[in-house]
Amino acid sequence: MMSFSSATRALISSTRHLPTLNGRQMSSMATPPPSDKKKSNIREIHSEGPKLDFAAPSPMYIPETKSVSSSIESSPMLEQFKVTAEVTVSKIFPAGFAWQSSSILADQFLGCAPDTVGFALTTGAGDALGVFAGHCAYFFAKKQVLDADGSDGKASIDMEKEIQTGVLLGSAAFFSGTAWQPLVNALQGMDLPFYQVFGGTWVGCATAFYFGLRTARTVLSGPLKHVHYPSFENSRTDKSLSLAIGGATGFFVGTDTAYLPAENFLIGAVGIHEGMSAGTGCVLAGTSTSLGFLAAQTTLNTIYPSGRLWNDGK
Repeated sequence: MMSFSSATRALISSTRHLPTLNGRQMSSMATPPPSDKKKSNIREIHSEGPKLDFAAPSPMYIPETKSVSSSIESSPMLEQFKVTAEVTVSKIFPAGFAWQSSSILADQFLGCAPDTVGFALTTGAGDALGVFAGHCAYFFAKKQVLDADGSDGKASIDMEKEIQTGVLLGSAAFFSGTAWQPLVNALQGMDLPFYQVFGGTWVGCATAFYFGLRTARTVLSGPLKHVHYPSFENSRTDKSLSLAIGGATGFFVGTDTAYLPAENFLIGAVGIHEGMSAGTGCVLAGTSTSLGFLAAQTTLNTIYPSGRLWNDGK
């Protein structure tokens, strides 16, 4: 019979040999390495690109847009040109006509030379009066002719609003009308070519009109409920209107037949020559501003995206 210590040593001895035996058993029971065929399949799976033949094409995203009507009446650009024509008739032609009339008043009746402050202020006031009177008269006549009082379900013409709009635009026209003669005098005094006088007057009077428009908004938005206070949104539209007004003032330079007539490409159309009647000269002045405004605004209507101009959504 084995002693306790002998039994213990035997047990320890058998335990020492067990890992070796188990190690051999585990090695024999491990998962065999993949066959060459399986390895080949694995390589093929990783080397091949996505099988697009069985993939459905993803739909292309097209932003939702309004359907364009075939009727030209719904065209935004048509509406722009309609408003452009209305403004030309109601404000731009009267402005040029009135400026020329007031220049005659300043020169022949008030004794103001073209290089005086009195002449500039008189013509500026005439320009402003022409815009205000032309705007109000046009919309009053339109209201009567179209019976636009809202009783037929169509948009009504609010004369209170139109009068206040006339005050706003007339105030801005005072700035550009006052600046025109001193600016032309300065540019011509530098003996610049005609096209530079033309371009400089365009930019200078456009800037003056914009400054006048922003100033008028600031002053008039308090007492006049239909005049909006200066904001980023109306700043953008005011700029585009001022740019078009600048075109009107630039073309007005063409009425001066005394300065570099050979370079004046507008002289044949709107030149006011010596010996012409005062009435003819005023009509030609209004025609020149109308042509300039139409040329400038037509370009803006064509190149600007919809919704960015002053005449969108009127």
